[in-house]
Amino acid sequence: MAQDSVRFFGLGLGPGNPDYMTVRARRVLETADRLAHFCKRGRRGNARTIADAVVGANPEREIALVYPVTTEIPADHPDYAAALNPFYEEAAAQLLTEIEAGRTVAVLCEGDPFFYGSFMHLWWRLKDKVPTEVVPAVSGMSGAWTRAGAPITWGDDVLTIVPGTLPEEELTRRLSGTDAAVVMKLGRNLPKVRKALATAGLLERAIYVERATMAEEKIIPLPDLTEDFDAPYFSLIIVPGQGRRV
Repeated sequence: MAQDSVRFFGLGLGPGNPDYMTVRARRVLETADRLAHFCKRGRRGNARTIADAVVGANPEREIALVYPVTTEIPADHPDYAAALNPFYEEAAAQLLTEIEAGRTVAVLCEGDPFFYGSFMHLWWRLKDKVPTEVVPAVSGMSGAWTRAGAPITWGDDVLTIVPGTLPEEELTRRLSGTDAAVVMKLGRNLPKVRKALATAGLLERAIYVERATMAEEKIIPLPDLTEDFDAPYFSLIIVPGQGRRV
């Protein structure tokens, strides 16, 4: 598909620092007619904040997709899907109206659009209806282990990526059988994740990383965090492997 025929973009902006944005992402960010971004009510979304260094606020270009619910309801609760499904349906319809009017729409995504991203719910609804391009990006976890100076896999190490939203028993099971790990979606799940890592024998190797590559970046050995540490959702834990070295 010719690039000039694309009207719908999933735009990966990278881990946070705009210097890690790809040339392609920056070009689309600067030229798209509409910039859509997910956010909480009354807040500026993480992806839109990343874009600020390249494009300033412009109400005529921006489409804020305001979540009806975020962490107020557990993701596995029926009410969560009941709230999010119509939200994604309405958001997809809104963007389709813009595209059918001849405008290009870029959905801003922190990290990579196809890695735990809300964009995927729009992509799934629109990909067969309009010319689409997904612009890949440096992921948040890649930015985290690089900034921490912690190569994540050596030799034949197996890397496991798990969401912190899993039950503690399931987290423990998956972490116990791996060489290296990344735990996403921390927030209020941090105490549970810490226990699972301890049970799996990985606590001493674990590193907490918050807002990797950004000005507010924090990199702290997990054992050094206090039990009542308040982790934001935009944080993760890495456990570097210890595999073959020559």
